[in-house]
Amino acid sequence: MHVHLHSNQLISESSPYLLQHAHNPVDWHPWSNETLEKAAKEQKMLIISIGYSACHWCHVMEHESFENKEVAAFMNKHFIPIKVDREERPDIDHIYMSAVQLISGRGGWPLNVIALPDGRPVYGGTYFPRVQWLDMLQQLVDFADKNPEKMEEYAENLTNGIIQSDIVTPVQHLESFSLEKLHTIFKNWKEHLDLEKGGTRGAPKFPMPVSYQFLMHYAFLTGNKEANEAVMLTLDKMAMGGIYDHLGGGFARYSTDEDWKVPHFEKMLYDNGQLVSLYANAYQNAQKDEYKNVVLQTLNFVEEELMSHESGFYSALDADSGGVEGKYYSWTKKELDHLLGDIAPIVYKYYGITETGNWEDGLNILHRSFSDKEVADEFGISVKALHRKIKKVNELLFDERENREKPGLDDKILTSWNALMCKGFIDAYRVFDDPHYLEIATRNLAFLLSKLKKQDYRLDRNYKDGISSINGFLDDYAFLIDALIAMYTATFNEFYIDEALAFTEYAIEHFYDQSGGIFFYTSDMDHKLIARNHEVTDNVMPSSNSAMAKNLFMLGHYFEKNEFIEMAQRMLTSVKKEMQRSGAYFANWCILKAWFAQHPFEVAIAGKEAIEVRKEMDHYYLPHVLFCGGNGNSTLPLLKNRQVQGKTIIYVCQDSRCLQPVEQVENALNQIKIQTADLN
Repeated sequence: MHVHLHSNQLISESSPYLLQHAHNPVDWHPWSNETLEKAAKEQKMLIISIGYSACHWCHVMEHESFENKEVAAFMNKHFIPIKVDREERPDIDHIYMSAVQLISGRGGWPLNVIALPDGRPVYGGTYFPRVQWLDMLQQLVDFADKNPEKMEEYAENLTNGIIQSDIVTPVQHLESFSLEKLHTIFKNWKEHLDLEKGGTRGAPKFPMPVSYQFLMHYAFLTGNKEANEAVMLTLDKMAMGGIYDHLGGGFARYSTDEDWKVPHFEKMLYDNGQLVSLYANAYQNAQKDEYKNVVLQTLNFVEEELMSHESGFYSALDADSGGVEGKYYSWTKKELDHLLGDIAPIVYKYYGITETGNWEDGLNILHRSFSDKEVADEFGISVKALHRKIKKVNELLFDERENREKPGLDDKILTSWNALMCKGFIDAYRVFDDPHYLEIATRNLAFLLSKLKKQDYRLDRNYKDGISSINGFLDDYAFLIDALIAMYTATFNEFYIDEALAFTEYAIEHFYDQSGGIFFYTSDMDHKLIARNHEVTDNVMPSSNSAMAKNLFMLGHYFEKNEFIEMAQRMLTSVKKEMQRSGAYFANWCILKAWFAQHPFEVAIAGKEAIEVRKEMDHYYLPHVLFCGGNGNSTLPLLKNRQVQGKTIIYVCQDSRCLQPVEQVENALNQIKIQTADLN
């Protein structure tokens, strides 16, 4: 049994990240009212150190500074040190990230902020080497001792800056939206696209799933070939790059270079959930087998590595194993020579393996620079033969890799991230018609609704070992509502859309900012921080406000609640200026804008073959269609009085007007196609 020399206040926490620091000599405290009261009583400044379990540089700073007795003694004497898991408490992370960005113009993790006892920040940064960290803390202690008025002034100005940076201007008049304005957004956006290597220009390169969902949607509506090609190029390059795990499936968080070759190796649930949806939709659009393989392999990875016995999804796999970043995923040529034998030359060409290593320290990252046909032609074999060989090699290398020390698992379960992954399984089910995916999504939603849903539709954010302790944030509601709507369209079981409506009504009651016309990130039931912010900008995940606006739009159509649609329109109007300038960071809003510019079709399928008809329509990429259906009584206005005895009828409707009912999918698709062409 391992005996720890130190234990601190984190020992009772459930977060894997906090538990990683529970035996540091630093006397870490969790964020709590009690901790802040202690700081006020002792009149000590706070060190607020924020990170997450899969963060490589968080581990480095822990080893260099927080495990060092000299550093710990200084921190414990002069400060109240607080550790925060940014994934559990994004509300705290958002505020102090804003502070560091105001101080230095940049941010990242680990995030380290010095604050007055009441939580108002005075200084901060990201990673500090040990000597620099200790020197900075000493200077702040000396300065605070000699200049308390100046420290108060710094705190006041910085806190005001945080509040001012988030002010929402109330909308006076609702805006109407047109495809013409989307053309302007794309024109500005195009300047930043890397049309040779995919993604945006330069490095690092992050997968931005919602950006490519919009560009694909935009290309579909307008016929813009450049937008479509930018999406397909990016998806091709990511699937070939080292950012994708060719042996086990799943994507790493980002690529450190502009070629998608060298990943930052941690695998995050939220990335993989969204990327499954993106590749599934892209398969509908382009019918590329590579996209299907990515979806199937990634879902297998999630099921095998990230799913709990209760059907919740864990948060992440670490970048490190055995304390070394990427060790689990990289190979020396000597290792591969020993394993591969005569087939080695083909594999080396296929995966870019070199004698000296294509990465660092003689290590190789599996990635692809050549097409299957180019490799097959060079070795005088067919593409099918190449596929057979690579399949066997992948299985061999995967089995070999299983013997290595695995990356650490962050086994906390987060509502919002689970909802994104659940949506990925639902989208994959609809595109590939595999009932296993629907079964997993059904079990995951049942888990979330039984373990994270509380009285009156309040949600908790986190769950681990049977315990959930943090009140949900707006993204927990927004992404879960989206997943519930998606599950309704996959099953036509109205329980799911009724649940979506109930969660939406709860969110409006507890999160909606009546004066600003959008939603706060935190509930009115939460303890107040130094600012109550709105999350508006889309990034690697859609913003909670853009997701809620889309939910309101969809539910407004399903339940004929015009007030919901008007709320969504008001929210969209509030970001119109920023959207025109920076479309990539308002991509989810842009999808909503596309829906307002060309109102979606509502396809109501009434009759006992409703699911089969929808399955047939799911062979096609239809991002501007809202499906509903069923056989019998329904509470949804779109399905009332639609039943015809012994028949399954398809009603294509738009703007409160329905076209001639039809029975054949082909006829319904033609109606949609003709109406879409007329509007263009």
